[in-house]
Amino acid sequence: MKLVKKYWSVFFLVITLSLFLAACGSSTGSGSSGDKLVVATDATYAPMEYMDDSGNIVGIDIDIVDAIAEAAGIEVEYKNYGWEPLFAAVENGEVDFAVSSITITDDRKESFDFTDPYFVANQVILVPANSDVESFEELKGKKVAVQINTTGHEVVKGLLGKTSSDIVAPKTMPLAITEMLNGNADAAVGDNSVVLEYVKNNPDVELEIIEDDSFEKEYYGLMVKKGNSEIVDRLNEGIQKIKEDGTLKELTGMDIE
Repeated sequence: MKLVKKYWSVFFLVITLSLFLAACGSSTGSGSSGDKLVVATDATYAPMEYMDDSGNIVGIDIDIVDAIAEAAGIEVEYKNYGWEPLFAAVENGEVDFAVSSITITDDRKESFDFTDPYFVANQVILVPANSDVESFEELKGKKVAVQINTTGHEVVKGLLGKTSSDIVAPKTMPLAITEMLNGNADAAVGDNSVVLEYVKNNPDVELEIIEDDSFEKEYYGLMVKKGNSEIVDRLNEGIQKIKEDGTLKELTGMDIE
C-alpha cells in the first residue's frame, strides 16, 4: 500500500510540473514564437485607427503593427479602449502595448517605455474657409478645439495658457472638429494625417488647412509598460526589419530615421 502511494505521489508531481511548465511557456510576452500580445488603441482616429463598417479595427497604424508583428514572429489582438483609458490599460498591465498615433514625448517617457519611431507627423490648424486666421500665433484670443491630452492640446495650452477657458477639449478629434463646425471654437488643431483625412472625407464642408513652421515634427512610437524591455526589444526587432525591407515606407510613404 505504501509503495502504491509513493508511485501515485510521483505521478501527480510529474503532472503538476508539466502543467506549470506549459503555462509558463504560453505566457504573454515570453518572447517565444506564437506569442499573442494584446494591443490597446483609440479607434476614432481615421486614417490611423478606426472602425470599419464590419466593426473591425483598421487603419495605417494597424497595418504597421500587423507588419511589425509578422516580422517579429508574434500575434496581436486589438482592443478599442479610447484615448485616455489606453494609458491606464498599459500602465496597469491590462494590455501589452498601445498603438494610437502616440507621440513620443519626454513627459510620457517618465511613465512609459517606447519603441523606436515608426511614423513622423506634425500639427496643423483647421479653420472654416472664411476664417481670418493665417498662423498659429493668430489663435491668441480665439477659441481652439483639440483632442484632450494630446500633443495638439499641449501646444495650444502653450499658446493660450494651461487653464485657458478658450480651449475646447473633447475626448476625440472628430468631436473637436465638430465643436468648431458648431461655432463653439474658431479653429481646431490636430495631427496632419487625421485633419487631412477629415477634409478628404467631407468635401462639401468648406474648410482650410493651415500649416505653420512653429509646429515641430512629432514621432509616433508603440507605448509599453515601464520596464518591460522584453516587449520593447521584440517590437523594435520588427520595426527594424520592416524599415530595412521597405515595408514601412510602403505603408507610410515616408522614410523614418
